[in-house]
Amino acid sequence: MLDIVFSSDQEGTKAVFARWLVAVGDLVSTNDPVAEVETDKVMVEIAAPGDGRVVSLDLSEGDAVEPGMVVGQLDETDTSGASTIESSSENVNEVARIATTAASGSTEMARRLSPAVRRLVTENDLEASQIPGTGRGGRITVGDVKRYLASPPEPIAKAEAKAPVADMQAFASHDVPHDQMRKRIAEHMVTSLLHTAPHVTSVFEVDLSGVLAHRKAHKADYADKGVSLTITAYIVDACIKALQAVPEVNSRFHEDHLQVFDDINIGVGTALGDKGLVVPVLHQAQGKDLFDIASMLTDLTSRARGGQLQPADVRHGTFTISNHGVSGSLFATPIIINQPQSAILGVGKLEKRVKVVSVDGEDVIKILPMCYISLTIDHRALDAHQTNEFLSVVVTELENWQTR
Repeated sequence: MLDIVFSSDQEGTKAVFARWLVAVGDLVSTNDPVAEVETDKVMVEIAAPGDGRVVSLDLSEGDAVEPGMVVGQLDETDTSGASTIESSSENVNEVARIATTAASGSTEMARRLSPAVRRLVTENDLEASQIPGTGRGGRITVGDVKRYLASPPEPIAKAEAKAPVADMQAFASHDVPHDQMRKRIAEHMVTSLLHTAPHVTSVFEVDLSGVLAHRKAHKADYADKGVSLTITAYIVDACIKALQAVPEVNSRFHEDHLQVFDDINIGVGTALGDKGLVVPVLHQAQGKDLFDIASMLTDLTSRARGGQLQPADVRHGTFTISNHGVSGSLFATPIIINQPQSAILGVGKLEKRVKVVSVDGEDVIKILPMCYISLTIDHRALDAHQTNEFLSVVVTELENWQTR
């Protein structure tokens, strides 16, 4: 017998069993996806350890999963013939539901779909055979599904408007169950703010004229190389300089010492719409130039929104950036610290403001592209002078791009 094991490389990440992709009696090949495990950040597939027939499935949806845990077994001596082992109704229904969306009418197509694509197809009651695939080998991507949903083959009838209800208690409603990501985010936020770190926030204002001028001059060149030059890339660059100037911000608080990290691993909060958010990490960002940073961001955010991040992509962050301004917020406070880090930077909406500035010793009124930046700290680890010094370096770096 071959054990189906939840890989030990997920150590340190809370995980919950999500679903089986096979049923007892199914034949599988080496590295076929047989199950999905959901962490607070990514969906992870468990692969078949070899060729054989599934003889046991030991977990149910919602069960806790630990690294190295055996979750099922294969009989590697049985690799041919039709299934003769009756599977549980739950697993049969799950496989049948996935198979219904598959082009071939079997689980083969379903196994070729990534977890993110499979979820979109299933949640929207689509048939994968009707969706043109643009990925490698004709695979269907998340973008393919979204384009299909945006232009369905037949118009979708609109629901009739309901008459107003006088009694507020009588308004119709529906429940949206929390998925594991939302539950973990909620738990993480409450623990960080209420049970772990005393939060303190400082707010500075920054003129992004230099950044916008530099971006305008280089955006097309970056795009020709397949890289998106975003304002976030400049923010990351400035934070690297600030973390090098005030290394205590790049730290973790322990009861008897402050652990200051030599590597700068910057996480960037990435919204996934109604699905929550993830924080992919730019590992060892120190020494990276603007092009390297922009290239890393392009890759990570693209894979995050396509549901293709790996657990290693979201682990070992030492500092986090929350660019809440992309959705219109001027500033948010406190932005809750991503434990066990010591600080998190908030970046507000970029907007034109009237400012009084000094030009050749004279005060003049100018319209400038401004935004608020904030640093929320764990006051156990950091004090005001470190906070303000860090933000001062960030502002200086961002405002001097024209002179670089």
